[in-house]
Amino acid sequence: MDSIISDSYAVHFNEKAFQALNSHLAQKKYSIVFILVDENTHELCLPNFMAEISGEYQFEIIEIESGEVNKNIETCIGVWEALSELSADRKSVMINLGGGVLTDMGGFIASTFKRGIDFINVPTTLLSMVDASVGGKTGIDLGSLKNQIGVINQPVMVLVVPDFLDTLDNRQVRSGFAEMLKHGLIQDTAYWELLKDAESLEDMKNHILTSIQIKNKVVLQDPTEQHIRKILNYGHTLGHAIESYFLENESKEMLLHGEAIAIGMILEAYLSNKLLGLTNESLEDIKTTFLNRYDKVEFLNDDIDNILKLMKYDKKNSHGKVNFVLLKSIGEPEFDVEIPVDLFSEAFAYYKV
Repeated sequence: MDSIISDSYAVHFNEKAFQALNSHLAQKKYSIVFILVDENTHELCLPNFMAEISGEYQFEIIEIESGEVNKNIETCIGVWEALSELSADRKSVMINLGGGVLTDMGGFIASTFKRGIDFINVPTTLLSMVDASVGGKTGIDLGSLKNQIGVINQPVMVLVVPDFLDTLDNRQVRSGFAEMLKHGLIQDTAYWELLKDAESLEDMKNHILTSIQIKNKVVLQDPTEQHIRKILNYGHTLGHAIESYFLENESKEMLLHGEAIAIGMILEAYLSNKLLGLTNESLEDIKTTFLNRYDKVEFLNDDIDNILKLMKYDKKNSHGKVNFVLLKSIGEPEFDVEIPVDLFSEAFAYYKV
């Protein structure tokens, strides 16, 4: 398969990706083609990307600093100012070449500049390929609070070129793989079992298409996350709070998104076991699978208290209630589940053992 159709745009793969891009650029005749990069993709990905573009266009490269810590309004202001200084107009296009931080933020910047210009996402990490490539979620963090500001707005197209993954270190690859494992847990028991045997980057590349198809199927049913799309947040209610806490706490080593979500999935599997009847066997399977791939993180009592306080900012909450996605069984999720407060300390105790 060369393409996946998602809502108003397509996700194009491998050689088809650059064919689609070149055809689109030739047809649209944009005034200026802006390419948003960070210092890593500027060096490691941009030269190969530019080599695949045919035709003569006015290009402008805008570089931002990498990392979740820079996913904020200050970075956006810098890019908006650069766009203005470089004479961007509503007939310009922004190509976001980078990981999920960059594509989320680049999409938000493009969606709000002059009330919206076209943007194209070219994810370069495993996480962004299987997660940020579909769904149209754009946005930035508010302080250390994840994705509090943003809009749902679709790109013109998404290009998935797995060769870009060869530039990543193993930790970044593992971070992205956590989201793939999540896709199995919420939708497909056979896929979960298949992924458990994936060891190499090449193994993971072979499953990118399946993960995107799973997410796309869910998003198409619920584009604005009113009901079924919420299942994609399995592991994220606690996981995002953990990620935010480790981001803002200077005494802690920052966790990558997938590392925090992996912890969240173990904790929320425990809650699933207690509240929805997820079997003990499945619970142990989930815990073992993640701890075999992700280092165990130490949580002190104060850490847990602060993480639980951060949960009140989760985007899925409503009417003052923290809502969770839990599993009845592997492949069978349930959303909008409320949790008795005393179970949170039990879940962390289970993780620690």
